[in-house]
Amino acid sequence: MGNIKVLIVDDQPILREGLKSLLATCEDIDVIAEAGNGKEAIEQLNHVTPDVILMDIRMPVLNGVEATKQIKEKYPSVIIIILTTFDDDQYILDALRYGASGYLLKDMGIQQLAAAIRDGVSGNVLLPGRIANKLTMMINPPSNAQIDFSEYSTREKDIIQLLVKGYSNVEIAETLYLSIGTVKNYVSQIYAKANVSDRSNAVIYFKQMGF
Repeated sequence: MGNIKVLIVDDQPILREGLKSLLATCEDIDVIAEAGNGKEAIEQLNHVTPDVILMDIRMPVLNGVEATKQIKEKYPSVIIIILTTFDDDQYILDALRYGASGYLLKDMGIQQLAAAIRDGVSGNVLLPGRIANKLTMMINPPSNAQIDFSEYSTREKDIIQLLVKGYSNVEIAETLYLSIGTVKNYVSQIYAKANVSDRSNAVIYFKQMGF
């Protein structure tokens, strides 16, 4: 696999330049394009093929949440990481529901940012602790829902518990003493039973169900 290709989307040029300079120090990450709002980001995708999009939320013309929705509909394989100074609850949910792979705050350091980009490419959900806590507090199981987990095996329930805590497949494998391949198979089965297509929506679904 070659270097990870990144598109930076932020309405502040100085922040885009700062991110480009920081990521330039990472040998396995290349910033291939930038955009000042969601509309420009969508237009850029006619010319470049990034692996990861770092997407600000509050931008003019087209905000990051709506841009995420449109991009994931047309380019479902691209990884979108919401990168912002705001840890607004509703934005977190909206971005994840529309297919973002996670949500990071701009105050994180370059090592954390680079690691998050690599994790996103590996299929992990990216939720810093304080954001994950907010998400847990704000999502409650439906009071009238008939929740039946009988179709999930004990091992699948163990994996679900770790999924909602933000564990990667590698971390799940190490915790449960399983091979990564076995974990991937279990995760695929869990997605199918929950009728979800990705990790972000699986986390939201199982939190809603009370895990």
